[in-house]
Parts: sequence; C-alpha cells; structure tokens
Amino acid sequence: MPDRTPLYEAQHSPRYERQRLIGEYEDAYQCRLVVLIDALFPDSVNLFEETLYDADPSQDLHVMLSTPGGDGETAIRLIRQAQAHCKELTVVVPNQAKSAGTLFVLGADHIILGPTSDLGPIDPQFRLPDGSLAAGKAIIAAVEDAEQRVTRNPDTFPLHASLLSDISALMVQQARDALARTNDQLTEALGCVSGRNKANIRKLASSLGDSLIGKAQSHATTVSAQDAAQFGLPVKAMASSDRQWQEIWRLWTKYVAMGAVQAYEGRTASVVLTPEDYRELAGG
Repeated sequence: MPDRTPLYEAQHSPRYERQRLIGEYEDAYQCRLVVLIDALFPDSVNLFEETLYDADPSQDLHVMLSTPGGDGETAIRLIRQAQAHCKELTVVVPNQAKSAGTLFVLGADHIILGPTSDLGPIDPQFRLPDGSLAAGKAIIAAVEDAEQRVTRNPDTFPLHASLLSDISALMVQQARDALARTNDQLTEALGCVSGRNKANIRKLASSLGDSLIGKAQSHATTVSAQDAAQFGLPVKAMASSDRQWQEIWRLWTKYVAMGAVQAYEGRTASVVLTPEDYRELAGG
C-alpha cells in the first residue's frame, strides 16, 4: 500500500506518473535524471539544487532542459552546480534550449538532441516589467533605431518614447555589458567539462563564436543537432524511432500537456507551475 491517502494520491497522480517515468529512465540508463523547464535567472539556482541535493557525485547526471534563455551568468552557475553533483553530465533537449540554455548545453560532457531539438545564439535576455522576456540585441537595436528616427524627425519623439516605455537607460547599458561578456561566458561554459584541455576549448570557442555570437542576428535563429555536431560538440543525434528518445519524448509530453512554464523535478523533488498556478498566485 502507498504511504499516501487515496484522495491525496488521486490529486497528485500526474506528478507520481512523471516521477515513475523518471525512475524508469534512471534504472534503464544508470543515471540520475532531473527536469529543468524555466527561463534561467538567479532564482533557478535554489530550485535546481532541490533536485540535486542528495545526488551521488560518482553517478552520471542527465538534465532534461527546456528554456527560452535568460541570464548567462546564471547559466554558468547552473553548469558548475550540475557538474559538481555528478561523474559526467548529459543534457537532453527535447524542444528548445536557447541563449543561456545553449550556454548550459556547452558545459555538458554529452548532449542528446533529437528531431525537435533546437539550440540558439548566445544572446542574454532581460525581464520586462510585464514579466515578458526581451533579448539584449533586440533591446539595443530598438533603442538605436528609435534614436535615428527621432533625429530625422523630432516630432516622432513622443511616439517612440511611448513604444519604448518599458526600456530604461540602465537596461540598455546592462544589455551592452551582458553582450560584451558573451565570448568569455562561452569559453567558461566549455571549460566546465573536465575532459577538455585548453587547446580543445580554444578550438571549440573559435568554431562556435562567430555562429552563436557574431553572425547571429536574431534570438530565434535555430541550431540543429547536425549544426551542433559540425561545431565539434559531443552530440548524440537521435531519431524518433530510438528507444531512448521515445522514453524522453513520453516524459516531455507530460509537461507539454499540462502547459508547464516552470518545472524542477526529479524522482523525489517536484516544483511545477502552470499558467493557472501563476494566475492563482497573482490573485487573478
């Protein structure tokens, strides 16, 4: 008999089903599996640690990662945090790991990508007052474009001031500072893998820098499994027919079906929030 009452068991059965799938994956691949679905900002660190607090550092760790991006400095912290809790780190991307998420991926010993996987340019993101995210390059481009338009036609100043009301001068400077750090962050992320020597890190950084930082014009630019492998990253590209990918996909769809916007979950830990949860927290 379970050590939970029937009603409690029924109310939380979706969570127990996800944790059952996590446990089955761990048993099949002799690892610890945790799920991280969120934009990566400083509050991610404590929530991620909750999934790892009793991890065996002699065991491999797999992280199922889905993120639109976030803060690059936080991504570096999370990589070091994950590597400190395991023998080897594998990052599994069922959907997207953009920007700061791509940084996290660069710090893995192994990367599992499938038909739906997508990485992206390293472009720091910022939270706007309404809670939405804006890419650093987009913030700077929007302000510079507005400046040029106002210079040509001063009468348009009120319009552009209104359109950019959520963006402060401080945010623009923070975006510039963050973008200036991206090359260093890329190198730091690559250096989190103990098996990489300095020459290998320099080679990878050179291969990745132009495509993920210099030439990328849009935060939405896609980087496929094939692209990542060509850069020299330790990618295992899986077909939809592969058993391991099917197990990953079965678990991933549980989060898709519930509309999870934030999930830090393992066999024993679980913090999951949906849009409905956010509305309740906001009192709406």
